[in-house]
Amino acid sequence: MNGLGFTGGRLDRADPLRHDEPGFAAALADPAARLLILNEYQPVMAEGRLGWTAIAPDARPEDHVLLGIEDGVPHFARLVAEPAAGRSVEMIAALHALAAGEAATYAAARSVLDWHARHGFCARCGAATAPFRAGWGRRCPACGTEHFPRVDPVVIMIAEHDGRALLGRQPAFPPGRYSALAGFLEPGESIEEAVVRELFEEAGVRVRDVRYIASQPWPFPSSLMIACVATALDDRLAIDTTELEDAIWVSRDEVRAALAGDASRFGVPPAYAIAHTLLETWAR
Repeated sequence: MNGLGFTGGRLDRADPLRHDEPGFAAALADPAARLLILNEYQPVMAEGRLGWTAIAPDARPEDHVLLGIEDGVPHFARLVAEPAAGRSVEMIAALHALAAGEAATYAAARSVLDWHARHGFCARCGAATAPFRAGWGRRCPACGTEHFPRVDPVVIMIAEHDGRALLGRQPAFPPGRYSALAGFLEPGESIEEAVVRELFEEAGVRVRDVRYIASQPWPFPSSLMIACVATALDDRLAIDTTELEDAIWVSRDEVRAALAGDASRFGVPPAYAIAHTLLETWAR
């Protein structure tokens, strides 16, 4: 499936350099090397694209993450001291503007930089850790434990019944917006089992025949969205109001209208979100 937000990255992640400290240092010192320009975690755009600049002569390898290589040019991001905050109006505008491959590069950078900012101490012994593997890991000097960036899997799904799809609304959503239901996978659970559990917990809907549709990185802070469709046994709802403000069944015509910009009944998620793609796929 083409066109998913935060996918289609063009950088070669250059795994051999992650295991080659002299090679990593040489790549950082390469006069052609480029550094992603960020205002904290917000992309700084240049003519509608991600902004890049030259690497400072005194740059230290331990302060940088190798994002990858494109056309022989190493691309880096500099570590950020504080964890990422929410999405600003300016960031949302930038996400709408970014081309697919650039959005993927930004997503990788944001996720790994935020992971570093949140994991400065060893989960085993509590000692301060230090970056290694070209910024794709942290090592504890006290106990030797190695830590690596984690991705949290999330199922996002539509239950369908009699030609209608189940959509939900959280209080934090913009006015009028509805989306597919979603929830984190739990330990010891398959994707299919998570879909069944989440739909029942949030909306009281029993489902069968879970079908995988697509997946998408979601760098807020670092999730993998796994989109599915399932068949509901009936359309009775029992909404968990700690999770949802409302839930509705909508027809394909209503979804098509909302995707076309008619928000008379409900609005849809932005185009860079996989929920938008999931609705498009279901509507077809």
